[in-house]
Amino acid sequence: MGHEDWTVDRLHVALPHSASRQQLLQDVNLTPIEDLPAVLDGWAGAAEVLEAARPMIEAARVSMAARGVLPDGIEARDVTTEILRDAGPRHDRDQDHGHTGGRDRGQGAA
Repeated sequence: MGHEDWTVDRLHVALPHSASRQQLLQDVNLTPIEDLPAVLDGWAGAAEVLEAARPMIEAARVSMAARGVLPDGIEARDVTTEILRDAGPRHDRDQDHGHTGGRDRGQGAA
């Protein structure tokens, strides 16, 4: 699926975790309109990577269910830290990288 085929709803459905789906909606709602195309392009790129990985993910799922091991060439690694970081409040990540995510423009919660 090319970037032009994505809608916010399709992106929302393509994301595998509730935290990433919520972050998409937050980004769409809090991003200034002039910056929205770039933000949506970033989300579309992430969704395309996930879609491309879907066959490998399904193969790993089937292998684990059937044999209890991952297929050759796939290794497990603990990504809990990254997931928790990415699922955390957006403003914390923005401040870490020197971004405000539009909140300096009166777009944060009152």
